[in-house]
Amino acid sequence: MDYSKELEKYAPAHTEAQVVKEVAKIKVAANRNENTDVYKFCYSAIDLTTLSCNDSVESVTAFARKAVEFYDKYPHIPNVASICIYPSFVETVGLAVESTPMRITSVAGGFPATQTFIEVKALEVAMAVENGADEIDVVLNVGKMLTGAYDEAASEVELMRNEAKDVVFKVIIESGALKTPELIRKASLLSMFTGADFIKTSTGKIDVAATPEAAFVMCHAIKDYYNATGRKVGFKAAGGVRTPADAALYYTIVEEILGKEWLTTDLFRIGASSAANNILSAIEDKDIKYF
Repeated sequence: MDYSKELEKYAPAHTEAQVVKEVAKIKVAANRNENTDVYKFCYSAIDLTTLSCNDSVESVTAFARKAVEFYDKYPHIPNVASICIYPSFVETVGLAVESTPMRITSVAGGFPATQTFIEVKALEVAMAVENGADEIDVVLNVGKMLTGAYDEAASEVELMRNEAKDVVFKVIIESGALKTPELIRKASLLSMFTGADFIKTSTGKIDVAATPEAAFVMCHAIKDYYNATGRKVGFKAAGGVRTPADAALYYTIVEEILGKEWLTTDLFRIGASSAANNILSAIEDKDIKYF
């Protein structure tokens, strides 16, 4: 596919001023969603994440078992959607969550910088899938996006998608590094052109992670892509989503731009670690440090 030509079929992004103005309105609207029902849904949409340099088989096993035990300890609250880990821990989590509905999400493709050989990226994706990952999160090449090598960036993602045909495939655009609405929009569209099932804000590994402004631009790209193709692509906010109010705001952005039909765990996710305890505390109306 000539990706640059495909981009030309879509209108430009909102200006920064327009984005700021519209997001301010949505922040006011989000007050209506700061309630227990929304928090429960947001909790169920979490990809519970541990992506630390000190992860080990022991720590990841304990982390996953805590998530599994949640089914019995909090039966009145829908459990998180998945556990998100490095690819070397896919089998570890698989053993811990066996016989539960819990899904396994693996980052792959040279996460988080994606600065390695494309053959290595593709192989890592393939190995994560072979080891049992239900969902794969990869990173669009930021360096290529910043230098205008859009076709190269998209082609890399397409190759990784081909190694993950039968699983949910999420593409991280690292919106905090792209910065401008126009680049964020182009990255979102390119990711969808290559077959992304979700587009995701960020890795959480750089200073600027998810922002409401980036989410606004990304959700409009999803809407425009859906109007042009009829294919629904999900949205995932990750990095810096810490409080129940944060979760409710991203929920509201999706609700306002894409509509309630996008508010399912098949189309909306939150990548989080600390947010899980904070949202759980808001649901139970007391301080809980479960994870």
